[in-house]
Amino acid sequence: MKALHIKLWRDLTRLRAQAFTIALVVAIGVAGFVGMFSVHESLKGSRDAFYRDNRLADVFANVKRAPVQLRERLAALDGVAEVKLDVVFDAQVDLPGVVVPVTGRFIGLDLARVHASRQGINALTLKRGRWPEPGATLEALVSDRFAAARSLNPGDSVHAILNGKRERVLLVGTAASPEYVFASQGGAPDDQQFGIWWIERVRMTDAFDMQGAFNQASLRLDAGRAVAPVLAGVDRLLEPYGAIGAVGRDKQLSSKIVADELSQLKVMGTVLPSIFLAVAMFILNVVLSRQVTTQRSQIATLKALGYSDAVIAWHYLQLAMLIAGLGVLAGLGLSVWIGRGMLSLYDEVFRFNGLAYVTDAWLIVTSALIAATAAALGTWTAIHAVVRLPPAQAMQPPSPPLFKPTLLEQLGLGRFVSTGALMAIRNFERRPLRAAFTVTGIALAVALQISGAFWVDGIAHIIDVQFRQVQQGDVLVNFQHPVPLTVVQDLKRLPGVINAEPYRTEAVRVRLQGRSVDTALTGYRPDAQLMRVVDEQRGAVPMPAHGVVLSALLAEELGARVGDRLQLEFRLWNQVHTEVEVTDIVHTLFGKLLYMNLDAMNALARDGAGVADAVLQVDPQAMGAFWAAVKTAPSINAVFDKAGSLANFNKTTSRTMGIFSGILTLFAVAMAVGIIYNAARIALSERAWELASLRVLGMTRAEVSVLLLAELAAELLLALPLGALTGWGLASLMMQLMSSDSIDFPVIIAPATYASAALIVLAAGVASGLLVRRKIDRLDLVAVLKVRE
Repeated sequence: MKALHIKLWRDLTRLRAQAFTIALVVAIGVAGFVGMFSVHESLKGSRDAFYRDNRLADVFANVKRAPVQLRERLAALDGVAEVKLDVVFDAQVDLPGVVVPVTGRFIGLDLARVHASRQGINALTLKRGRWPEPGATLEALVSDRFAAARSLNPGDSVHAILNGKRERVLLVGTAASPEYVFASQGGAPDDQQFGIWWIERVRMTDAFDMQGAFNQASLRLDAGRAVAPVLAGVDRLLEPYGAIGAVGRDKQLSSKIVADELSQLKVMGTVLPSIFLAVAMFILNVVLSRQVTTQRSQIATLKALGYSDAVIAWHYLQLAMLIAGLGVLAGLGLSVWIGRGMLSLYDEVFRFNGLAYVTDAWLIVTSALIAATAAALGTWTAIHAVVRLPPAQAMQPPSPPLFKPTLLEQLGLGRFVSTGALMAIRNFERRPLRAAFTVTGIALAVALQISGAFWVDGIAHIIDVQFRQVQQGDVLVNFQHPVPLTVVQDLKRLPGVINAEPYRTEAVRVRLQGRSVDTALTGYRPDAQLMRVVDEQRGAVPMPAHGVVLSALLAEELGARVGDRLQLEFRLWNQVHTEVEVTDIVHTLFGKLLYMNLDAMNALARDGAGVADAVLQVDPQAMGAFWAAVKTAPSINAVFDKAGSLANFNKTTSRTMGIFSGILTLFAVAMAVGIIYNAARIALSERAWELASLRVLGMTRAEVSVLLLAELAAELLLALPLGALTGWGLASLMMQLMSSDSIDFPVIIAPATYASAALIVLAAGVASGLLVRRKIDRLDLVAVLKVRE
């Protein structure tokens, strides 16, 4: 074995504790990068395969009611390859043994095409059971995720209110659809409260009086064709029939949420691993700088024996590469654990034909190159100056640093500070860059802990605003057709109903200065309490008698200000075109929406004073009787139970956020230990002679330990407030990078989150200090005093 190889292994053995901590930080960075991007690639690959195999449409359009004769005109649009027309309605579903009714989205299924294996666009994948058959019994498929959540199996029967008529539905199978990978009524996924049902098309059209008509169109385009011209053409054809605006796949709810999640994974896989690898580079630089300094005479001897600068530099670079290589290997193993865990969480939300964890070769190669580059940069800055020294000069000990009185001493305050504290202050001033790097590294560990935990605070804020401030009622009900305002009196007569308030939501198109947005307008009564508009800063906002209130996101897209006059077009019913003044702009959490006084909205729409939605406050003690009455109400076709949805939301998010926060906490602790332990070990190696001399002069082990660890404690305390500020900045950056054009909520970090992050990193610092304290206690005074650099 070559002499330098022997030296390499001896150095690695001597630095094994520090090498382990550095390798651990590298491993976390590699694991985060490879794990996150592997999940991204696995999720993307499964999505693309599912969309391709099941032929997900490129364009989607909802319409009030249009004749099926439009199929030929839609198919004739330039670039359109295939058209599918559907009848889709939401309905109330009564599950056996379940007190609370749920909402089902019923879709007509062309059984002739299914049995001929010619489903076409948005094809279903049969998961269990069989396809429905025509006959006297109404047979159905249900989305497999809903079936699993509600323990439904082929052969079970349910009852549904289809257009006011209670029907018995026999479940014959479960299916997955590319159109409903993320099954939602418009908010968070809720497999307990919302499911997709497919029944025979003829029975569907008969039940909802849609013979010869459709209310949803899906179009597949020729490869490479632009979507925008097709959207314009579809809108032009469907506008006379009450269309709410065609959208491309990128804005279809399910597809958009999957795409947003993929974008967020990219951000997570880039930002967080970068921090760990930067910290690893810094630690390597400090450790190897110290190693090179202590081996200055050995380097001179090697140069005198004929070893070139390149060979010596490569020797130290190999040491760094070995440490980084160990980190890469450990990181690749850890990435599998992280990736499979995250993919299992996604499998609970998104439903593809299969989710298989795959790590591409390019990820392994890229992670190794990034780690090697970080190690090389950290090593080169540590060795490039020494290896260029002539052997004779390198044989000499380095020139002692020029010490001068500290700023505290220059101000005459040194006499008021203890000797130990003054020593710590001198070390700070004499090595400011090292101290700054250490403080920054510890601060980043605090910031990482905060960036993992602030999501929990954000979710709590969303729940508080949406479920406690905006929606103060207990139940939302939707009617199949608009009903008069007097329906409130009927609702109040239901068992347990304390109060009821109607509201109205309509699809509209707003225009201002050449900009146009398809959105929704909601009208509330001026005295509304159960459902209201809440501004982030001002709280509840009353609806003005006239004019319209815009969400900040919509105002930003339109460039609207208070006092502007918008062109407003109702897309359904009378399709009225009018103008309305912007009277207020509110900062809400979600959506590009408009709000109005209900009476003013009805006056503008000129279609009567009808509403299709209401919110109820119900006595908790009477919920059983209330739900029993709702199940027999033929006019109610969909319900939303706030308590059930909130419980399911909390269950899902608390598990997901808990796992994510726990992983980042472990990573932050590992990084803090790596930084603090290495800083303490380097300080010990540099000051071992001084500490041993103080021991000989009569100082106890505890007193000597305090002298060494006081500097570390000061760095730790300085890092905590900086880490809190950096954590807020990192959280803000991540929110900005992962932001969606329909979400607008601030970064919320609770004081408890800051406190817990600080305590966790402090605990890591104390543990590292105790490990170094053991080294101080075991100092061989004779051996240390014999060797002076």
